[in-house]
Amino acid sequence: MNIRFTSTLTPEDENALAPAILAALSGILDILPLAYVIRIDTTDAQVYQRSNSKGIEPVTPVSARPSRALDSDW
Repeated sequence: MNIRFTSTLTPEDENALAPAILAALSGILDILPLAYVIRIDTTDAQVYQRSNSKGIEPVTPVSARPSRALDSDW
């Protein structure tokens, strides 16, 4: 899911408000059993980001799996 907000705030106001929005949203999402990334890009290119990967198990990339040609039964 990708959610985008467009504001009419000044760059200074965006930079003042972004950490509070990030803290509020991550506080809500932290109680849920899901992984997330929140990223706020302000008008003057400041980036505020937080992520949580709980409940996610690593997945072996397709390219890292052995091919059938390497199996001894082939």
